[in-house]
This record gives sequence, C-alpha cells and structure tokens, in this order.
Amino acid sequence: MDSGGRPSLGQFILLGTSSVVTAVLYSVYRQKAQVAQELKGAKRIHLGEDLKNILSEAPGKCVPYAVIEGAVRSVKETLNSQFVENCKGVIQRLTLQEHRMVWNRTTHLWNDYSKIIHQRTNTVPFDLVPHEDGVAVAVRVLKPLDAQDLGLETVYEKFHPSIQSFTDVIGHYISGERPKGIQETEEMLKVGATLTGVGELVLDSSSVRLQPPKQGMQYYLSSQDFDSLLQRQESSVRLWKVLTLVFGFATCAVLFFILRKHYLQRQERQRLRQMEKEFQEREAQLLSRAKPEDRESLKSACVVCLSSFKSCVFLECGHVCSCTECYRALPEPKRCPVCRQEIVRVVPLYNS
Repeated sequence: MDSGGRPSLGQFILLGTSSVVTAVLYSVYRQKAQVAQELKGAKRIHLGEDLKNILSEAPGKCVPYAVIEGAVRSVKETLNSQFVENCKGVIQRLTLQEHRMVWNRTTHLWNDYSKIIHQRTNTVPFDLVPHEDGVAVAVRVLKPLDAQDLGLETVYEKFHPSIQSFTDVIGHYISGERPKGIQETEEMLKVGATLTGVGELVLDSSSVRLQPPKQGMQYYLSSQDFDSLLQRQESSVRLWKVLTLVFGFATCAVLFFILRKHYLQRQERQRLRQMEKEFQEREAQLLSRAKPEDRESLKSACVVCLSSFKSCVFLECGHVCSCTECYRALPEPKRCPVCRQEIVRVVPLYNS
C-alpha cells in the first residue's frame, strides 16, 4: 500500500482474481448441488409387471424423472467386438489415442500429452428388461449417447509403441516433441449387463420408453446402482463446496488485509497530523515567550532537542527540522520527526 493509503495494483489483482475464482467455484457448486437434489427427488420404479399400470395412472402417462434398473437386451441385431471373440453388445466405441512427450521450456521437464486422433461409436436399439425370467416387460432406451456416465466396459486395450531411429531421436530432442505410441481401445455396453437409467419414463400405446428429461435435468445410463450414483454426486458436491469455502475465506482474508492496511494508514496519517499540529503549537508558544532577539534562533532550532540548530534535510519529505546529533539518535527505521515518513537519505545543510 502506498503513502496515500490506497491499495496497490498487485493487491487489486489478487482480490479480483480470488473473487472471480470464488464466484466460478460457487457457480459449479450450485450446479452440482442442483443435480444431486434432482437425483434425490427422482422416483424409483421397479421394472416389473405393474410398470405399465403405474405409468397409465401417472399424469400424461409419464414420470418426468424416474429411476429404473434392468439388464441390457438387444432389440434385433447385436454388435460384435473386433478384438474379443463371443463378445456382443449394443454400444461399441473404438478409440485411437496418440501419446507423446512434450518439452516444457519453463520447467525444463518432459510432460505427457495425449490426443484422440480417431473415435467411432456404433449403436443398435436395445431395451432394459428385468433380471427375473418370465416377466414380459421391457423399456426401450432412446438416445443413449446423450446420457451422462454411459456405462461402457473396456473389453480391449493395447498400446503400440512408436519405433524410432537414432536420427528420429535427435530430431525429436531438437523439436521438443517425442512420440511414445498409439493406444487402441474398444469399449462396449455388453448384452446382459446391468444398467441404471435415470430419465423420463413414458408409456406410448403399449411400449415404455426411457428418454432424456425435458426439464433440463441430467440423463444417466450408468453401470452403477442408483445409491452409488447418488453417493458419487454428493461427494462431488462436498468437494466443490470445500473448494468454494477455501477460496471464499482466502478472498475475505485478502479484503480484510487491504481494509486493515487502509485503516492503519489512516490512523497513522491522523497521528502525524496531530504531531505536526503539536509541534507547530509548541513552536508558536516558544516564539511568543521568547525575546525578540531570540526568535530567529528558535525558528532555526531542532524540533527534537530545541537547543541545536537544524542541520539536516530529509530528502524523502523535504523537511529541515533536525540537527545531526538528534538524527543519529533516531531509532531504526529512521523517520522524519514532523511527518513520520521513513527516511532513506539525509543531506547536511553545511559541513561540520
């Protein structure tokens, strides 16, 4: 903080940055808390014979946010794994990911860097059916790729390291990029896998559909059970809450530090003005009591000892108010006896 008591640019930047980070964290926390609250309010429906009766009695034959759990069953055809025999599913995702090392000129370290160079997702229509045999009910799952936490299982994963010659190694060190290889991954939603769906449940004539909710709520197709899914969301909410509180306290601490500095600086200025006023009153009293022939010498007297002549110029504030002996006797850090500003350089009025 400068001599005027105003916050410095660095303090303004620190306060502004911490305030922005706190606001962003609070926004994410509110969003996560809303998602967790909506999940808590979702209606859990058993996938059984009475499913259609429950939906037919619901307003509009629809449950806006429902939780249903069942096994995956393909409607017509299935997708076969390209790498694993007898592995069938309804969703297949093939990914090629490039891995390389990149030289960081700031830290002087090699950092891992990955980039997806190709990804393809195949789907076929599928239903959720009860685990029990003999129950003739199914829920058609619509738009599964729009769901959060899509419960795909990694069925194949292989890393193909890059083959480099000596010339390539030298070139990579010069360019600052060193390829490591290509990772090939296949993920599938297998037939028969247990899936928890959270979305809008609709009865359409004789079929039941699970689709993304229309009120902006999250659509889930997770391999976890609903309790685990809810617990994970609540853990995420607690994490963002803690981060928000930490940065909020940091922002309050920075603001308190700035206000405290401003208050102390204001108190110091008031004290200096009071001291200057007292010096002036004391000097005026001495001048009024002194004889006419002594007044000129009193005006030139040191304000500390009032006996020696003023012989020091304080360059920071420009005051000429102290003799050399009194200046040397001032405690460290030395300050002007009049304005109390910290003194770095002093010039004598004359050489002793």
